[in-house]
Amino acid sequence: MTRQTRAEAALLATTVIWGGTFAVVKLAMEDVSPVLMIAIRFVSASVLLLLIAYRQIFPIPLSSLQKGSLLGFFLFLGFLTQNIGLTVTTASKSAFITGMMVIFVPMLQFVIERKAPKVGNLAGVALVTTGLWFLTSPDGAAFNSGDALTLVCALVFAIYIVYLDVVSREMPTSRLLFLQLGSMAVYSTLAVLLFESPRLVVSPRSIISLGYLTLLATLLTTFVQTRYQKETTPTRAVVIFSIEPVIASGVASILLGETLGATGLFGGGLIIGGVLLSELSDSIPFLRRPVDLSEP
Repeated sequence: MTRQTRAEAALLATTVIWGGTFAVVKLAMEDVSPVLMIAIRFVSASVLLLLIAYRQIFPIPLSSLQKGSLLGFFLFLGFLTQNIGLTVTTASKSAFITGMMVIFVPMLQFVIERKAPKVGNLAGVALVTTGLWFLTSPDGAAFNSGDALTLVCALVFAIYIVYLDVVSREMPTSRLLFLQLGSMAVYSTLAVLLFESPRLVVSPRSIISLGYLTLLATLLTTFVQTRYQKETTPTRAVVIFSIEPVIASGVASILLGETLGATGLFGGGLIIGGVLLSELSDSIPFLRRPVDLSEP
């Protein structure tokens, strides 16, 4: 198994954990207000990481602080729009719309890094995008404000993925992870104090949900993404991440009773096909050819 294959397997495992967060967040918001949930999640995760990896984190150069804080801001904005959107839209629909970041990443990567995607990557993106359309448009409810916020979330997460590809090569993983989690903790705490009337009901449901979100869906997954995404390309990474809506819909069906029809299942199949096409593209000469996007 190559380094890239191991990295992509780790990102796939991360995607499975992320897939469960939509239903978990939806359930937890019955007990915890949206921004306070983000604050608890990231304050707890950053404190735990500080206790575990203090020596690997400090000292922090000013340039690292600036870049890590900017990454944390993108994360904060993405989670904020996603959580608030979830108060209006369904967990399944939120996951599918968040998956639309697969459209934005190749374009942003070309603009920011001047890296042209490969033919196989774009073919996979096209197939995934078609699958997302089948999952959301024909059988879904009307487009609402929660969907619009989630679409903003998808764009912000795409920016985060591309910028992470640049920054993750410039500093140790533990330091960059702490800077992201720590800045998220600061941003979300300030947002709670300034903009939200916080609500917290301590119950088994809220404790289990916040534990899952903090330990697995924040600390573990952010470490894995920060450590391993640099060993593949942002476009390949985001196509792997696009499996998340399929996983999320299954979890939402079990925990929330949300269901997909035949059209939704067909869309899920197209998403998996797009992922496989992108993953296998390097072994097919035509598909691994870079696309020259600079031509008029």
